[in-house]
Amino acid sequence: MRYYKPKLVIAVLFFIIGWQASLFFINIYKTESATTLEKIKEKKRLDVVILNSQTVYYVGSYKERGFEYELISDYAKKLGVDLNLTIVDTVSEAVQKTREGIGDITVASISETPTRAKEFKFGPQYYTTKEHLICNSSMYKKGTIPQNVQDLIGLNIVVGQDTSYEQTMGKLSLDVLGLDFNSTDRYSTEQLLELTNNQTIDCTVADSNIFMINQRYYPELVRTLVLNEKKNLAWILRDGDNSVKESLYKWLNAYEHSGKMAELRDFYYSFLDVFDYYGTTVFYKRLKTRLPKYEKYFKEAQEKYNIPWVLLAAQSYQESHWNPRARSYTGVRGLMMLTQVTAKQMGVQNRLNAQESIDGGAKYLSRIEKRFPPQIKGKSRWSFTLAAYNVGMGHIHDAQILARKLNKNPYSWNDIKKVLPLLAQKKYYKSLKHGYARGSEPVRYVNSIQHYLDMIHKDETD
Repeated sequence: MRYYKPKLVIAVLFFIIGWQASLFFINIYKTESATTLEKIKEKKRLDVVILNSQTVYYVGSYKERGFEYELISDYAKKLGVDLNLTIVDTVSEAVQKTREGIGDITVASISETPTRAKEFKFGPQYYTTKEHLICNSSMYKKGTIPQNVQDLIGLNIVVGQDTSYEQTMGKLSLDVLGLDFNSTDRYSTEQLLELTNNQTIDCTVADSNIFMINQRYYPELVRTLVLNEKKNLAWILRDGDNSVKESLYKWLNAYEHSGKMAELRDFYYSFLDVFDYYGTTVFYKRLKTRLPKYEKYFKEAQEKYNIPWVLLAAQSYQESHWNPRARSYTGVRGLMMLTQVTAKQMGVQNRLNAQESIDGGAKYLSRIEKRFPPQIKGKSRWSFTLAAYNVGMGHIHDAQILARKLNKNPYSWNDIKKVLPLLAQKKYYKSLKHGYARGSEPVRYVNSIQHYLDMIHKDETD
């Protein structure tokens, strides 16, 4: 039997304990010295407080959507981390979560005001908008529609608590004797717009982009006074070092230069000037009375051709207003307004049969989409496809050739939609294979479909 000297054993034990202790303190030091960005990458998760609204984040009929959601998703992807969302319903709730230290970033269409800048750390500005006073159009008949800030006296104006609108109205109430307003944490800006539309309240305040999106859902709304000419939206960052802020600046700069930001703005906001009071009112009636008759056929086509059914439904409304017996002076017929030649090619025997028409239109759209190269990606791909459906593949190819000559991106819809109208000008089309085209039409066609698509999405999520 071997015997160990007690002093040696004790020395070895102290060495082991000391070594483990040093590792412990080294790990603590590493954790404490790591930057905020490194900590996010280490946990492999970006925690985000996000506002549930049409301009920020919402769940559509087939996936999550929203201008700001797509931005933060791209940033998380760039970092190589998962996105963990804490969804809130009001700006007030988003601000409160931020104060509680929840989330690495708060994404809630929040403007960077001097007051907020004293309390929170903001990232780079990603969007500029204006604040408008929004009222109900019935006030024109009553003679109470505000023409200036003095006219706000006596009106029932309600804005969201902890919003920049509350700060704006607070400043106005100090300047205009007798002006009063209420703030609430019960309703989101979109809900206050609905209350205004229903004449529950007289007016509210909203950013121009939020108003234009919601005007299609609430057609009684009108813009009156501009209360703030320019406000910059930015995300709130958790307190700490500047590593996340610097990372966001670098990512946003690259995102802008790649053309992705222009494409995203185009997708969510470029079609907003399509609004027409009568057309929107009629659309909502037909959404309830006509679409349900054909929804199952659109969904069958989605499964068969891998095209979102809401996209097919929106295109069909643009083509025929969901009238299966629709007919144009050129002879196209049915829900998808197919020509006789196209119907025959797609195996459609009766263009007036709703199921056949939808299947034929979806099949034709699928064939067009597959002809485009892989360089056309994301939302641009369906815009190109719809434009080709409308004006023909040849003219789209011509527009791409012209885009290259003009140093524009032939694979970006944001650039191609600017080039297409030039096909009506002789100095441009004379050198192109397919000649003259009314290039503005496919641009309006795509914008209108996006307009209807967004309203169907809204109806699906309500």
